Amino acid sequence: MRIIRKTYDWMGSKVYSKYSDFWLSALFFIEAVFFIPVDPILILFCVHNNKKSIKYATIATISSVAGGVFGYTIGSLMWQSIGIKLVSWFISPQAFNTAIYKYKLYQNWAVLIAGFTPLPYKAITLSAGFCRLPIIPFIIFSFIARGARFFLISIAIRIWGPQIKYFIDRYFNQLVILFTIVLIASFWLLK
Repeated sequence: MRIIRKTYDWMGSKVYSKYSDFWLSALFFIEAVFFIPVDPILILFCVHNNKKSIKYATIATISSVAGGVFGYTIGSLMWQSIGIKLVSWFISPQAFNTAIYKYKLYQNWAVLIAGFTPLPYKAITLSAGFCRLPIIPFIIFSFIARGARFFLISIAIRIWGPQIKYFIDRYFNQLVILFTIVLIASFWLLK
């Protein structure tokens, strides 16, 4: 818990840095490819500088979708080199083709659900590239889902900012445990 708390406090100090927009943008870009829990960071930025909540949500949305396109590209490029081998270790070619068919059939819903919920967005970005889903709908639905999520957070903070900061500071450890449980449940649901 200490490491997470130190990271949270360290990011809190970045809110007032002249590079605050860069820090926020970089984290949200990276989150679309690697595991970094960014919602608490967005909350932190919005709580510390409430008047910039909408700006922070905009930065988070654009950076996350840009990171999603980067993840899509990685998935697309890696398919020929290692993707086929990875898939063959886990499932049969027939099962994979069935999964791709269903994924393509429901791709917009998959992007919307993973982009808005705690399900890992990076799983969708990489697999969308693996499956070579059409990029334009992927980008559009990523903007819708990520934007809805991040603007909802920032508007809530804009309205209830001081109470939320007090709540987070008071129940930080419990919130980290709850977030971890939600994250594990999300991974479990993806199986």
